[in-house]
Amino acid sequence: MERGVTGGQHARAHSVNVLYRDDRLLALDKPPGIIVHRGLADDDDTMADRARDLVGRPVHALHRLDRGTSGVLMFALDAETARVLQSAFTRTYLALVRGIPAPLSGRIDHPIPKGEGKDRVAAVSDYRVLGVCSARYGWVEVTPLTGRFHQVRRHMKHIDCPLIGDTTYGKSEHNRLWRERYGLSRLALHARAVTLDYNGAALAIEAPVPDDLTRALAAAGLSDPTR
Repeated sequence: MERGVTGGQHARAHSVNVLYRDDRLLALDKPPGIIVHRGLADDDDTMADRARDLVGRPVHALHRLDRGTSGVLMFALDAETARVLQSAFTRTYLALVRGIPAPLSGRIDHPIPKGEGKDRVAAVSDYRVLGVCSARYGWVEVTPLTGRFHQVRRHMKHIDCPLIGDTTYGKSEHNRLWRERYGLSRLALHARAVTLDYNGAALAIEAPVPDDLTRALAAAGLSDPTR
């Protein structure tokens, strides 16, 4: 088992921050701006490519993160582990949102469409406010209890607290303010932790809050984004 290892020349000349690795499971610290795997986008570089090059064999992404999202990204190193662990873990996110959610902690139970023109399906998220920036922005921990497309982003919009940097569900004037005043030019969403039952024990994998987020939050008056 390895933690905190950095991939070398075999990872497409890209630095790869390994949060956890054994012979069945790999967790990487995904930076913002890169996709998980090719789909509608045909990027030359993906996290799946980096993971495959790091371990030297095909990998299986256990979940997805949006291009702009940073943090813990899990891969199984064989098909059987992928089958067993698929959706068998809990993810915790940190998000910067416009407005302060009220109450300061609670549960969002709001169905989400599977896709454009498709039926809604059940979706549930728990949240709690960790801090306040510039009196009108919340730094929030969100734990999705279901795994729906854009669930955190859609649920925070549902309670009138869209994410900063969200060009689909957010507000352009607030995105622009954070870009121009605080230098934050990406989606303010970080996959902070993944927890799962693994090999008969509880395993918790965490990714540090990236520098671009910590700098912006500190400039806006929140000095400890990890509390």
